[in-house]
Amino acid sequence: MKSFSKLTQEIIACNRCPRLRMHCASIARSKRAAYKTEVYWGKPVPGFGSHTARLWVVGLAPGAHGANRTGRVFTGDSSGDWLYLALYKHGFSSAPESFKSNDGLTLFDTYISCICRCAPPENRPTRAEIANCSSYLSTEWELLNSPPLILALGQMAFEEVIKLLLAFYQIKRERHWKFQHGALYEIGETKVLASYHPSQQNTATKRLTIKMWNSIFETAARKLKNHPLRED
Repeated sequence: MKSFSKLTQEIIACNRCPRLRMHCASIARSKRAAYKTEVYWGKPVPGFGSHTARLWVVGLAPGAHGANRTGRVFTGDSSGDWLYLALYKHGFSSAPESFKSNDGLTLFDTYISCICRCAPPENRPTRAEIANCSSYLSTEWELLNSPPLILALGQMAFEEVIKLLLAFYQIKRERHWKFQHGALYEIGETKVLASYHPSQQNTATKRLTIKMWNSIFETAARKLKNHPLRED
């Protein structure tokens, strides 16, 4: 079985999707004006957090000027602002904000990753590109020792999580397992909690409000009470 460190090295060196690699490199060269003095990461972004996590947060992909810049998932953009504030408020993070990969932030009982490890044009990876990353997701699942609760951010992440669990538990999909904000499903021995992604597209339009967002983490904390903490 792979280690987290070996998986991280494999992800960072990945060249499975030429379109995405070209896009990330291009963004890293051109940069956003606000970050013109910074050196962009520009490579695939590995997961981050506790290796004994009971909560696994799965998003879509790195932000072009967020994780593609900082090198850490959900770090350096508005989506990360929403995520880390909520994690901190509910006891899953050591700090309410995250700006760079070496800021000392620590996740408690939580691991974060994405179904696509490179920032895609217009934030839309193709199905083939997501499929190219699927082995990284399944390896994280194995290394995390089947965490009891997965928070899927957005429909695409939700579908990939469902696909992973169906294969792992070797069961058929139930018709009622559909993406809906706040939906909670038990698949095998794992609970899947669905939420809108905290992207600007959702937060600026109020499709996702702070109240809705906080309720997701209240549910997560409540559901984990029945599962003992894992030891390192």
